[in-house]
Amino acid sequence: MGHHQGHGGGHGHGHGHDHDGDMDWSAMGVMLERYARVAAPMYGEVAAWLSRWVPEPGTVVDVGSGPGAVSFLLAEAFPKARIVAADPEEALLRRARDRATDEGLTDRFDTVRATLPDAIDDVPEADLLWLCKSLHHVGDQGAALAALAGRLAPGGAVALLEGGLSPRYLPRDIGFGRPGLLSRLEAADEEWFAGMRDGLDGSKGATEDWPALLTAAGLRYEATRSFLLDLPAPLPEDARAHVVQEFTRRREMQSERLAPDDIATFDRLLDPNDPQSLHRRPDLFLLTAQTVHVAVKDA
Repeated sequence: MGHHQGHGGGHGHGHGHDHDGDMDWSAMGVMLERYARVAAPMYGEVAAWLSRWVPEPGTVVDVGSGPGAVSFLLAEAFPKARIVAADPEEALLRRARDRATDEGLTDRFDTVRATLPDAIDDVPEADLLWLCKSLHHVGDQGAALAALAGRLAPGGAVALLEGGLSPRYLPRDIGFGRPGLLSRLEAADEEWFAGMRDGLDGSKGATEDWPALLTAAGLRYEATRSFLLDLPAPLPEDARAHVVQEFTRRREMQSERLAPDDIATFDRLLDPNDPQSLHRRPDLFLLTAQTVHVAVKDA
């Protein structure tokens, strides 16, 4: 479970492998935590909106939580709730537990090792299930939602963050290279994403009609809304560091798919000594929208 940049602006643990084939979980953890800090205003708005359906949830489960970066934002938004971070990766859950200790939240923060769709027996009954770009990392998304619906308390809600708009960071013409780099990068991302989906265990094609998938899981679909993250230039340091890391990761992911001239443009953008680089450009911004679908389990 994780997030994919090209599909809505989070990103995550589908990438970042070391040469020996092991994931660098601490680097991944740092990256996801930084993005959650950068996007915190948007996540706060999402949580406030969700409180229409679950004003005071007893238990909130962050499904595909990674290091719990967003779990801690949910803990802030729902101060009386028990927060459970659920993820297949023990290394990331350990990171979440350490942070809960540091922040004095151990009395209401738990972690559960869980893999969708089948290995979720330890996921407690939840008043709010939060799935932030984790569902699309599961082969059979319908089966995963049906299994999760079984973990929802009567009257509880699922918040599914999928879709939205891919981020924008730069003007169309950045002053060098061929204009439109980002649209070509997104086309490469689509190709990567299709390959990733095809390679998943039990992969099933599904129309990405999220309300229909939620309804098929036996839930009552309620609403969809998109939330904007709008950080204009000049970017704060944390946001700039996030964008540099994002471009570094995508340069690695897409080196086979992009044309040599685009790779050269990428390398200039990533060169800290180049005045036109992401590290130094005054016109770097971050604009994205995340779409959230809500469904409720009838009491």
